[in-house]
Amino acid sequence: MVGCMADQPSLAQPSGEPAPAAASSFHSLDDYVALPRVNGLVLSPDGTRIVCPVQTLNKERTKYVTSLWEVDPDGEKPPRRLTRSVNGESGPAFLPNGDLLFVSKRSELVKDVPDAKLPDDETTALWLLPATGGEATFVAQAAGDIAGALTAQDTPVAFALANVLPGPAEDDGKRRKARKEAGVSALLHETMPVRNWDHDLGPDETRLFAVELGAENASTLRDLTPAPGRGLDDAGVAVSPDGGKLAVGWRTPLGRGFDGRSLVLIDAKTGEQRMLAQAEVVEGQRKHNYDQPAFSPDGRSVVCVDETDGSFDTSPAVTLRIFDLDSGAARDLTPDLPLWPASPVFSADSTAVYFVADELGRAPVFKVDVESGELTRLTDDGAYTNLQVAPNGRHLYALRATIDQPPTPVRIDVTAADQQAVPLPSPGAISGVPGRVEEVHTTAEDGAMLRAWLVLPEGASADQPAPLAVWVHGGPLMSWNAWSWRWNPWLLAARGWALLLPDPGLSQGYGDEFIQRAWGKWGPVPFADLMALTDVTVARSDVDDSRTALMGGSYGGYMANWVAGHTDRFQAIVTHASLWTLEHFTGATDHPAYWMLEWGHPLEQPERYELNDPSRHLHAVKTPMLVVHGDKDYRVPIGEGLRLWTDLVHRGVEAKFLYFPDENHWVLKPGNAKVWYETVFAFLDHHVLGEPWVRPELL
Repeated sequence: MVGCMADQPSLAQPSGEPAPAAASSFHSLDDYVALPRVNGLVLSPDGTRIVCPVQTLNKERTKYVTSLWEVDPDGEKPPRRLTRSVNGESGPAFLPNGDLLFVSKRSELVKDVPDAKLPDDETTALWLLPATGGEATFVAQAAGDIAGALTAQDTPVAFALANVLPGPAEDDGKRRKARKEAGVSALLHETMPVRNWDHDLGPDETRLFAVELGAENASTLRDLTPAPGRGLDDAGVAVSPDGGKLAVGWRTPLGRGFDGRSLVLIDAKTGEQRMLAQAEVVEGQRKHNYDQPAFSPDGRSVVCVDETDGSFDTSPAVTLRIFDLDSGAARDLTPDLPLWPASPVFSADSTAVYFVADELGRAPVFKVDVESGELTRLTDDGAYTNLQVAPNGRHLYALRATIDQPPTPVRIDVTAADQQAVPLPSPGAISGVPGRVEEVHTTAEDGAMLRAWLVLPEGASADQPAPLAVWVHGGPLMSWNAWSWRWNPWLLAARGWALLLPDPGLSQGYGDEFIQRAWGKWGPVPFADLMALTDVTVARSDVDDSRTALMGGSYGGYMANWVAGHTDRFQAIVTHASLWTLEHFTGATDHPAYWMLEWGHPLEQPERYELNDPSRHLHAVKTPMLVVHGDKDYRVPIGEGLRLWTDLVHRGVEAKFLYFPDENHWVLKPGNAKVWYETVFAFLDHHVLGEPWVRPELL
């Protein structure tokens, strides 16, 4: 839940380009995990350079390392690798003169940097790559990790987010040393939450620092938030064009374990804070959480995402809110939009805001006029992220992904009649996939329109119908609209499988009513939608209705468990990082207040747990199940997987348990990812295709 590719490409030299991957990369897990993965995009202030963080395997092929690549905005030059180190580089941010800041451990390079003595635990530091070329130089460090850099559009100032123990920043190293020498690892919590996804919160606090850029290797950090508490955890932060102010989605405690996000303006010189909008609780429902801020280029306005969280009876609502910084006046910028806007950025002339929103299995780019509120969809197909506005006002740059195409840098001419995205040469390009994608549509029992993506393997036909795997997405407030490295359908398509990627009730992109119809009924309504989409799919002549499986992770794993207790139409079920006993999950997850806001406390609202708990249908489970869980998963703790596995064994259900002691909500290590796929393939082959069980070699 909210949580939730044939030749091997070369790891190119700095002037080289990884070869595009052919479709046969999906026939080999070794080739697949070696594909470069583009996971970000930043544009220089003058619009002449794009830099993308790109993940590739290290030379031992045991982990992914991120390096920075330059992509030509004009699309004429091949991508060029800019950085290389053992631990990699990330968090790029341009200064106005084109110099590039980034964060890296670079421990093996420190010996060549005067006066740069990183602590024994090799904390991440701030580095600078000159626009004129040459080697990167050390900029600044803290006793704790620097998580990222922020820069201003027009002024050569920089800021950094760093992890610091409570107390004066200048004494952080002494406090860390004292804890280490005393053998203390304990954490004392006075507010919730205590964990997030896969890591403990504390004793470090994320703080915001101004980077005083001085002579080479002489920069210092100035603490702007000396006592933030948990305020800056996962906060969206924006810098004004002149570098004088920062806008922050500040995490704010609201009592009873609840927290929200207030929109706070911070003076870059004094650290003084001004509250633009306060998060609050009204009648048990959180109202107006503000995050993802962005300044207008003229410096007069801030736009942000304004989310009203769901309550026991009502699903969430999301809009964009714009603030006039002189008067503090605010207004709703997208009051009639039934979709959920995200990642807003202003146009170059400050007269419009661009944003993305899930819609019908895509995530197009939209434009809203600041004065009139006129809304325009700029793109059709694809899912867009990382919007960057060129200073000429004509072009947008972004990453574009589809079900059959990984994230790729693109250019969009917003002045053209046809705003089709133009792909730019990318280090993560592929040349094809082993099959094709279609859409499936049907109608729900209550009349709602339902849709899904259907991935069909090469050769699927009435004479050779393909076995079907139904994959349920996580969230549940999301949709199948883009490429997935973790749950990649093309690996199964290469083995002859069709894959149904459905968007049942609670999925984003179909309007607020589509979510509300399943709100509070997380099991029954999405289940009925899934079965309706499965029915219309297996009625096709090119799909084999006698050979079917179902898989899901996170909320999709919850739904896999629900399906197991409500039908035996599938020959196999794979459930990953899944909820099983809701009452136990609600108090043990990393953000329990979020779930209790929507479900109520199990002792106070037991009827919702009765209605939606898959474990209460254990007696009806007959389908063979593969249970997958990581021990470091704090969103859906390992106890859920252990209890599910124990219950299945106790009931005599044919099942296996794939356990990862060192993975979290996702399986991220290349070796573990390969074993994950190998085990899933073997399980499906055995129970659906009737092949002998073959235990993966490394297990």
